[in-house]
Amino acid sequence: MKMQSVTKARFRSVGRLLTMVSCLILLDIAMEGAVFAQDSTSEIESSAETAVVADQALPELKTLDGHFPFEVPPTLDDWEQRARRLRTRVAMATGLHPMLPRGPVDATIHSPVDRDGFQIEKVYFESVPGHFVTGLLFRPTGENLAKGLNEDGKRPAVLCPHGHGGRMMRNDSDTMNRLIESGDEMHLESGSMPKIARCATLARMGCVSFIFDMVGYADSVQLSHSFAHRRHETREEEVVAAGTEPELFFSTAADARLQSIYGLQTYNALRSFDFLASMEDIDLNRLAVTGGSGGGTQTIMLGALEPRVAVSFPNGMVSTSMQGGCACENACLLRIDTGNVELAALMAPKPMGMTAADDWTVDMMHDGYPELRQLYTMLGEPENVLCESLVQFKHNYNYVTRRIMYGWMNEHLRLGLETPIVETDFPALTEEEGAVWNEQHPAPDVRGPDHEQQVLSWWTEQNEKALADGLGEKATLKGFDQNVRPALSTLFDSSMPTSSDVSLQLNDPMQHGSGVYWSNGKVVDSTRRREIPIRRWTTGEQGKRNSDEATVLWIQSAEFDPEEASVSLEGSAELQSLLQTHGSVVVIDIGAMPTDAAEGKQRINPQPRRASAAFTFGYNRPLVVTRCADVLAVIAAFQQSPGNVTLVAPEGTAAYALPAAALAGPFVDEANVELAGFQFANLFHQDHEHFIPGIVKYGDVDALAAWRAPYALTLTDSVQSDGKSHWPTATAIYKAREAADQLRIQAK
Repeated sequence: MKMQSVTKARFRSVGRLLTMVSCLILLDIAMEGAVFAQDSTSEIESSAETAVVADQALPELKTLDGHFPFEVPPTLDDWEQRARRLRTRVAMATGLHPMLPRGPVDATIHSPVDRDGFQIEKVYFESVPGHFVTGLLFRPTGENLAKGLNEDGKRPAVLCPHGHGGRMMRNDSDTMNRLIESGDEMHLESGSMPKIARCATLARMGCVSFIFDMVGYADSVQLSHSFAHRRHETREEEVVAAGTEPELFFSTAADARLQSIYGLQTYNALRSFDFLASMEDIDLNRLAVTGGSGGGTQTIMLGALEPRVAVSFPNGMVSTSMQGGCACENACLLRIDTGNVELAALMAPKPMGMTAADDWTVDMMHDGYPELRQLYTMLGEPENVLCESLVQFKHNYNYVTRRIMYGWMNEHLRLGLETPIVETDFPALTEEEGAVWNEQHPAPDVRGPDHEQQVLSWWTEQNEKALADGLGEKATLKGFDQNVRPALSTLFDSSMPTSSDVSLQLNDPMQHGSGVYWSNGKVVDSTRRREIPIRRWTTGEQGKRNSDEATVLWIQSAEFDPEEASVSLEGSAELQSLLQTHGSVVVIDIGAMPTDAAEGKQRINPQPRRASAAFTFGYNRPLVVTRCADVLAVIAAFQQSPGNVTLVAPEGTAAYALPAAALAGPFVDEANVELAGFQFANLFHQDHEHFIPGIVKYGDVDALAAWRAPYALTLTDSVQSDGKSHWPTATAIYKAREAADQLRIQAK
């Protein structure tokens, strides 16, 4: 690869640089505000403290059973910025950035069932064409009709995600006798169906409530319960490239587009919320959500994604401990550097209640709840958050917990009922009374893999429509900056370190042939506790270089053997050419950094029974992101002034070199990247060293190149057999930023 020169004046000109910066001033640029050190290329010793904490090894993989503390930001502004980033992360993780269509809900409501003080109706509607959400709608009747009404005669509504066990879960008589004796339940009949009892009592309180089926439960029959919730093995047909049909849930193709059971379930919950909100007699200022266990997870998600939720009660899942053990509660990207307590805090300052039990929430009263109180106090609403200690009970949404929830809803939905609110008994539902599908309303017959393809095909089509103004030949700055740029910033959540965060150590130079010297060293990134091995080649006298020389950084993906230094230099025409032209080249030894897996792979979650990439990439950054941050640390270490570094990325390094060049912005004068036909869409498995979830959805390498605009970028790629450009987004965005001359695409 021959490095293309770019006229220095184009970047040294203060006017041109200010123009470039001004066009990006409202964007989320990670390196903004960074301050860099003096000529760090002199032999600087790492501090003793840095030497102790830094390491080349990758950190241990975090699992759902780790510790997820919530550290409240120091100021309101800090929290608001953090909350915006978290909402983007949640929306992306669930496959809902940009949001899927949420037009009017065309629901079928049929076959009412009467009980004392409330009525139950069966409901089904399509959230995705051909995919049906099913559930039961509860309304007050009789003397309860007068409860809960506002001045306009409208009443509150409460959505009730049910959690694992299903809405029709029923305890047998022996279990009920034990639960009544322990104080968990009060009534033998209605208490045997605790999820139905919750909805029934809310209706008796004057609310409309809707309990919908999680994927694979009760009447949600198109994807099986065992597939969505008891998955232990990867299907052979899932191991396909991201651009290959058929596309199935849990496949590389689906993960590359952030399409998951968790996302489908969250979208179903949002559409169920839309269904409730669309009813004529509902007060849109009094909409609430409450669920337990897996339903508590969905309640957290709704609080983060749906601004109309006025009150919530996510029970059994707000915890700094176990974050949700099912595939339906985990998604790639979701809990990287965050956890359920902080995600639940996205509800703040609106009212949110919960309980602590003898399960993974047992420590909430001293680890999680105090931090929520601190945040709500900072927001001026300390009484809007509640956690009651019920650690005498196991994991539950039992009668005692429900009674606390009823009081919370009574207060914050302004029902005006006398307290405490006590459940009254009613006959449990029969299977027939609870069934949505019957002869008049038959269940859909498209199921299994055929149904998966149907759902995912529609999902991909909607993504492409929503991102059409941010990707491709018709990409606009508004579309790219609104949807694509924030997504890429979330995928590659790295930033340029400041001068105080990095230090450089170089050994004495050793001679290699006539007038050529090399020395090993490392850049220490103290914030990430990382040591990045580097090597400097020079042709100067005894390996020295002029302090005013620009630095050329060359990424080496193959491991360097000091015993064969001559092979390393002489075997690389690019390195020789750069050394001859510039007299000094710093090699970033990415190939020396461990992957803790077989060659060409990255590490996977140490819980092999969980056959889903979400259990790895929901809690841990992909290897590509770590390598991108490593490159940024080296760029920062060799800064003399912004724009004195040239980055050269040979074949095999584009996956992390392109985002690093984008994040570095003006602190890299020129970036020269060789693609050799590389596309993330061609990867066949989630443990590939270059895999990163979501990247195909958000434009692949083309979008990463566009992300660098308006700064100089040369792309060397293989000639495409179809004759079409694989860089339409980059071309469009560089042109839109009035920097078309800064993008050069050349064939190899």
